[in-house]
Amino acid sequence: MRPAESIPLTLEEHRELGAELRGTRARIQELSRVVNEVYGPNSQAAFSFLKAAEALDRLSVDLQAQAARDWPGYRTDGIYS
Repeated sequence: MRPAESIPLTLEEHRELGAELRGTRARIQELSRVVNEVYGPNSQAAFSFLKAAEALDRLSVDLQAQAARDWPGYRTDGIYS
């Protein structure tokens, strides 16, 4: 159940979340390269890593848009990229 009124993340919380997400995306890409080298690009594991990376990219775009909605008039561009 959603609260009657949601409280947005602070700008600092968005920045912290962005840093964590950037690190996670970089690690997934690194692990994906390893799996591709070991099992090949046509393996199920490689496919799953690709899907995970795509999902993290979509999440970054969504959170970037959310930060802009949460903090109109503030510089939020690039927080999640």
